[in-house]
Amino acid sequence: MKARFAFVALLYCTPALMAQAPATQTHTSEVGFSYSLPADWEVVDTKPTLPQVQQEVAKTAKSEEEKKNIVCVQVALTARHGDPASVVVVVALPYDCYGQTMTEKDLPGFASGASEGLKNTFDISGPVYGAYTLGTHSVWIERATGVLKDHPEQKYTVETVCSVLKKGAACWMAMAADDAALRIFEQVEVGLDGEAPAVLVPASAFQKKPL
Repeated sequence: MKARFAFVALLYCTPALMAQAPATQTHTSEVGFSYSLPADWEVVDTKPTLPQVQQEVAKTAKSEEEKKNIVCVQVALTARHGDPASVVVVVALPYDCYGQTMTEKDLPGFASGASEGLKNTFDISGPVYGAYTLGTHSVWIERATGVLKDHPEQKYTVETVCSVLKKGAACWMAMAADDAALRIFEQVEVGLDGEAPAVLVPASAFQKKPL
């Protein structure tokens, strides 16, 4: 099972990412998670451009199921910081739209599909993988080096973190231009299905490889 998230990577290059918007500290999703960022990160409103991006990506869908995945995926948060900008994108796939519930065994396929979408924007190299738990939830993580195809002089650390929840699945994706931005992404707190908040990526994240 692979939900296709190619359009998420395309958001990185849309003009909306240059917009200025007041940042809030904590963001929540109806899928069942919360995620916090420092107040100086700029939250980007992608709603005006998202439908057009989804339509363009849907044209390349290989099946009706894949097309449905693209339509159902929600961008819960897009935020940027610094120059060159580091970007965080949080995406969710609600089960009520997708039409079926995911379980822990579906996590690797779902997560790798999300990570694969970034290859439309970045040349990816040196990926490493890990697995850990946050409360009762299994988490899949990939970290790699990404070079923007349109600006090869810009190198990023690209990290994808995914989990399955009661009402949907979610991925937190970072395109970090420096170590400081990567640390912020990893160390901010996330709450899953009402459980006690915890840092998104613990120090032990890469000690265990995902199945």
